[in-house]
Amino acid sequence: MFYTGSFGLYFLFALPALLLGFWAQFKVQSTYKTYSKVRTSNGLTGAEIARRILDSNQLQDVQIEQVGGTLSDHYDPSKRILSLSQGVYGGNSIAAAGVAAHESGHAIQHKVNYGPLALRSLMVPSVQIGSWLGPIVFIGGMLLNSSNLALIGLVLFAATAVFAIVTIPVELDASRRAKEMLASTGLAYGSEVEGVSKVLDAAALTYVAGAVQALSTLLYYAFLFMGSRRRN
Repeated sequence: MFYTGSFGLYFLFALPALLLGFWAQFKVQSTYKTYSKVRTSNGLTGAEIARRILDSNQLQDVQIEQVGGTLSDHYDPSKRILSLSQGVYGGNSIAAAGVAAHESGHAIQHKVNYGPLALRSLMVPSVQIGSWLGPIVFIGGMLLNSSNLALIGLVLFAATAVFAIVTIPVELDASRRAKEMLASTGLAYGSEVEGVSKVLDAAALTYVAGAVQALSTLLYYAFLFMGSRRRN
C-alpha cells in the first residue's frame, strides 16, 4: 500500500535534483543580470539581431514579437513566431544578443527539420497530459492497490522525463548555432562572443537540471511501484 512515510523517501531521490535546480536558476539569473549590463559594440537590440539572423537564413516569414516577463523568450514552430521578452527585444546588451540568437537558432532548426526538435514538438501534447495526469493516476493506483493503474500512471509520467531529456540536445544545438551565427555575421566580436557563451551555457544548465529532476521523480515512482509488486 501507498503510505505517507514514502514522502520522506521522495526527498532522498529528489534532494540532489532540487539542489542542482536551485544552483542552475541562481547561475542563469546571475549571469544574465551581469551581461545585461554590458552593451554590445554594434548597439543593435535583440530584436534587430534576431531579424538579421533570420533574414540571413531565408526566414523572412518568421515574425518577431515582444512578450512580458523575464527570460520568457521562446520560438513557436506551429505559428512561426519568435517571442522575445522586453529586456531582450529592446535591449542592446550581450545577454540580449545571446538570447535573441539562441531563439533564432530554434527557428533555423525548424527550417532544416532538426530531428530532436521535431520529436519534442510531437511529444508536447502527451507531455501536457502526462505531467499532471501521470502522478494522479499513479498515486490513485497505489492507494487502490492496483498495479495496472499505477503502471499506467508511471508510463504517462515517463513521457515527461523523455521530453526533458530530448530538450537538452535541442537547446545545446540552438546555442551552438547562435554562437556561430553571431561570430560569422560579425554581430558579436571577441569578448562579446565569450559573454554570450557564458549566458547560454548557464541557461543550458537549467535544462540539465530539469531532466535530472524529472528522472529522479520517475525513479522514485518506479521504486514505489516495484516495492508494491514485491509485497503483493
